[in-house]
Amino acid sequence: MDPQQIPLRDLHLPDAISWWPLAPGWWLVTALVVVGLAFLLRWYLRTRARGAYRRHALRQLDQLTADFELHHDAVRLSRELSELLRRTMLAYAPRGEVAGLTGDAWLAWLDRDFDEPRFQAEAGRKLLELPYRKPGDDITAMDLVELLSAIRQRLATPVGAQH
Repeated sequence: MDPQQIPLRDLHLPDAISWWPLAPGWWLVTALVVVGLAFLLRWYLRTRARGAYRRHALRQLDQLTADFELHHDAVRLSRELSELLRRTMLAYAPRGEVAGLTGDAWLAWLDRDFDEPRFQAEAGRKLLELPYRKPGDDITAMDLVELLSAIRQRLATPVGAQH
């Protein structure tokens, strides 16, 4: 037989395998990735919401400090700091545990998560004295710096967390 006479055609390759529709294994991987991302997003949002009052309180502390630079009234600053600390601690802990505390019991509660007392020491005790002084009384800057440091540490430390 003559090779020219054989009815042969060119080779036709099959169509390339399409990526769509996806194989069942890829659907499973996609579903797992979506569920994982949803859990990560939920965790992130919960974590962020849990610390929102802390970040807000620290921003307010910065604002009060900046305002003090303008008015230089230590009595007013100490009143505002006391109020900020009380409001924030009410957000940190149950109302019944915090709302009725005054004096040394309040200072002891504020110190409960620290290794060494900050509020029962000299600097923190100023929190009880300063708001009730006459406006214009001479208050040393060191007293305010130590008090602000103690308050910043208390606001930044979650209640019940060991430092």
